Amino acid sequence: MNPAPNPLLNLMPIILIFVIFYFLLIRPQKKTQDEHKKMIQGLKKNDEVITSGGVHGTIANVKEATVTLKVDDNVKIEVQKNSISTIKRKASE
Repeated sequence: MNPAPNPLLNLMPIILIFVIFYFLLIRPQKKTQDEHKKMIQGLKKNDEVITSGGVHGTIANVKEATVTLKVDDNVKIEVQKNSISTIKRKASE
């Protein structure tokens, strides 16, 4: 009679794969999302930003869910805060 294999040993490869996925994919993505959220909350007037669509502009007004970007003389557009991908230069205080 052969003893039955330990069921925990059968689950070990699946557990190992999950741990690898967590440290290589899930954790870094969550950290990136948290940093983006913090950046969005810190937006203020005169910050120079780039949207996810590639529009470069200076923040003219900050509302709860949107920002107004000045992209040229007498040209302003309103975009969602979540579409801001990068802050080029912070407003000097």
